[in-house]
Amino acid sequence: MNYAPENAESTDATLAAIRQMIEAGKLPADGRLPTERELSAEFRCGRRTIRRVLDTLETEGLIWRKQGKGTFAGQPPDPTGALAAEIAPDADPLVVMEARLCIEPALAELCALRATGEDVLRLRQLAQRASQPIDADTAELWDGALHRAIARIAGNRVMLTAFALLDEVRMGADWQKQRHRARSSETKALYDNQHNLIIDAIQARDGAAAFQAMRAHLQALSDNLRVSMGEADT
Repeated sequence: MNYAPENAESTDATLAAIRQMIEAGKLPADGRLPTERELSAEFRCGRRTIRRVLDTLETEGLIWRKQGKGTFAGQPPDPTGALAAEIAPDADPLVVMEARLCIEPALAELCALRATGEDVLRLRQLAQRASQPIDADTAELWDGALHRAIARIAGNRVMLTAFALLDEVRMGADWQKQRHRARSSETKALYDNQHNLIIDAIQARDGAAAFQAMRAHLQALSDNLRVSMGEADT
């Protein structure tokens, strides 16, 4: 299948085309993307454009890169994976949300202190993608990418490892099932607005406001999960 955009000189068109290639699953089993040179030839654009596109996709959490090995779809292997698999059976969604409420507001506060203008722009783009009318699985993809980007921009390796552990646990099938059950058009509109409030505070470099906005968002997620789980049990 040819994924080349009609106007391959456009960074946006190239970004959309490579994103489509990744989401279509037309990659080898190890998820490795073609080299920059091969992508440049495939999409008929300069390697500078390809690098800019790959930077964006990495920020979105759709790819990861390893020096000397190449570029791969998805997330890099994380040493927390084995631990996450061990504790996942005992970590129901409300337990995960309790932990997220302890960690992510602080990450948002640090993000507000350290984000560049380009970082804020990418957060806006992720929030926009998450707000579009999409299926539940894709909604989880973009929502998770936004939260991961905030955690990475915060720049605290220890806290990022703790976040990665929670992120790994919450990607489990049972957790995802509960999230899908709690999702509605009303909650989606609420979450979209809360995402924008978080980014507004980050852009304003207001750490306290970013902390409170993230906490309010996660509390709303937790409350809706609690209601959904209660309804499922009745």
